[in-house]
Parts: sequence; structure tokens; C-alpha cells
Amino acid sequence: MAKMPNQKLKLIYLSRILREKTDAYHGLTLSEISAALGEYGISAERKSLYDDIEALRLCGYDIRTVRDSHVRYYLQSHTFDMAELCLLVDAVQASKFLTAKKSNDLIRKIEGLGSRYEASQLHKQLFSANRLKTENEEIYRNIETIHQAIAMNRQLCCKYFEWNEHKQRLLRRGGEDYHISPFALCWYDEFYYLVAYDSDANMIKHFRVDKMVRVRMLDEPRQGSEAFADFDMALYSQRVFGMYGGEEVNVRILADNSLAGVVLDRFGVNVTILNHGEQFEFCTKVMVSPTFFSWVLGFGGQMKILSPETVAQRAAELAREIVAVYDNNDWSTASNEQQ
Repeated sequence: MAKMPNQKLKLIYLSRILREKTDAYHGLTLSEISAALGEYGISAERKSLYDDIEALRLCGYDIRTVRDSHVRYYLQSHTFDMAELCLLVDAVQASKFLTAKKSNDLIRKIEGLGSRYEASQLHKQLFSANRLKTENEEIYRNIETIHQAIAMNRQLCCKYFEWNEHKQRLLRRGGEDYHISPFALCWYDEFYYLVAYDSDANMIKHFRVDKMVRVRMLDEPRQGSEAFADFDMALYSQRVFGMYGGEEVNVRILADNSLAGVVLDRFGVNVTILNHGEQFEFCTKVMVSPTFFSWVLGFGGQMKILSPETVAQRAAELAREIVAVYDNNDWSTASNEQQ
């Protein structure tokens, strides 16, 4: 019998068939495998399939058999198991820095890492409706450019925008370019951030990647290596609340014992805690910013900044401003209008 044109690709297609069409709960008989190979223009006799399957086993493929009314072959171990695939899909769905289109494209690729049966299960578990997603379609290209600049030790040039009350993009600095030295990408609170050195400001800054546009790599080498000599990304993420920068200071805070878990979740188990009966005191370094004050004030009387005094006073001022906003409302009039 003359060999068919794709015969040399037999082992490659056999491994694909086992990866895509079998798993621990679904196997194929030799006849079914032979028919599947035939769809690729490859002939396969029973005896040769035994040898081919054994060859794949020697190469590390975990191919097993199950006996019912027939002998069926299946690939036991895929690169990712079902739980891992679910985690990847959930992470993509939850990522606000990805557009809806890019999320769907990524999920389809993740589905291809398992068998078609696992892909079907993953697809049924998608709950993407009403999820917050960026509208910046440049995100993939920007991330690729950033990685390339870091690998080649080059500076970046980009523009950075914010949203206004009319849902319009407003370029910061009047549209002037940012020239920065990228050092690391950080995923924080469902957003992607670039941590970089700003030579003009002589400091480390962070930028939301989904708010960066017209990103391009420059020929100039990166600057700021001294600033990153002792840089710790984990500590930086803890200190920069919501990735909004501010003055970095050591704060001392008093909190009710019921908030111990909240504090440890935020600052880690290595934070120093002093017990005071029904309350405890802790010290940590943070970036003092509106987001930090919102976090503290959100617990009402259960949390209080003790020092520095300037930070405690600013928190008190913010609390008074909030009370004033609500004091200016005539609640009795509003109640009567509703009735």
C-alpha cells in the first residue's frame, strides 16, 4: 500500500487526538483513533497503533487504558488539570485591564489546553455579563512593548489618560509624552500596573497599563537602577493603597480586635501587633493618600490613627467634611416628599 502524504506526521496527529478528544472520563478505541487519523489523511493499522502509542509513552505521554465492552485509550495527564483551567479562566474574567474581546480570545485559547469535554465544561461556567472591562484595545500591544523594553533595558514613551465626568478620555499633562524607565509589571486589585522610574520627578511611579496609550520603546537606556536596588514589589503593593501614590510614612493605628483579620490580610502576618485588651495597636509603612484615609475611615470608630499627628489630624478633617456633606441635607423634607 502506497504511503499517504501525511504519514510522517502520524505521531504528531496521534498525540493531538489523544490530547483533544480524551481525558480520564473519555477514551477512544483503536478503531476510533484510526478513523480520527483518517480525517488528517493518515492510514493506521491496528498493530502500528500499538507501536505508536508505546512510542508516545516512552516520550512521557501518560496514556492509559480502560476496559468496558471495548479497550479504550486516553491521556490521563494534560498540561493543565480542570481545576487549573478553571482558575485561569476565572482570572481572565476578573481582570479589569482586559477588554471583553481580548478576554474572550484568551478564554478560547485556555479552553484549547484541555480536552474538548473540559472545554465544554469551562464554557458553561463563564459568567462574563456586566463585568467591568477596559475599553483600551491597545492593551496587548502595550504589554508586549513594555516586556520588550524591560528585556532590552530601554526607556518607554507613552501618553496617559484619565476619565472625566462626560466619559471622555483626557490626556494628562495636556497630552505631553511621559518618558519613563520600566522595571516591573504588577497585577493589583484586578488591574495591571507598570512600576517605572520617572527621571524628571526623580522617583518611582506606577501607571495603570490600561490607561497608557501610544506606548513605544526608545533607544535610550533605562535610568533609575539605584532607586530599584532594594526595591520589594510585595512591600510596595502593600504600602500603596489602591495604587494611588502619596507620601510614604510610618503610621501607628489602634483597631478593635475584630479587625485583626482585615489588618493581617492587608499588611501580612509579619506586621507588628501590640495587644491592649479589646483593641490592638499596629505599626506599618504606607503611602498616605485619599485611598488610605478611605480605608481607615471605612471602619468608623473601630479604627483610629494614632500617629503621626499630622496624618491623624487630616483623617479627622476628612471625617468632619463627610459629616458636613450629610448635615447639609434636609432629611425631614426628603422623608415627607417620599411619603
